[in-house]
Amino acid sequence: YFVPRNSRGSLPVYSDVRNGRSRFLITIRNVEGSIKVLVDDLLRDLSDSTSPIRTVIKARITRSNHLVLSGLSRKQVVLDWLVRRGF
Repeated sequence: YFVPRNSRGSLPVYSDVRNGRSRFLITIRNVEGSIKVLVDDLLRDLSDSTSPIRTVIKARITRSNHLVLSGLSRKQVVLDWLVRRGF
């Protein structure tokens, strides 16, 4: 998988708050390659196997190259993870 930067040089990671601040969505747009491997790596690196965060985060693929994460409230965590991975 690969997450290319947008025309301004930023990573295409966006946050959205819905339902009166009770539902947080993080969107990673324009993912190239296997999104399922990206999800597995993201969950593995952000939590250990006994952490409850693994059961809370849900991933959904939209438009065949966008990844929407629900249950994770901080966009900066995903941005930092992508930068550490070299994107």
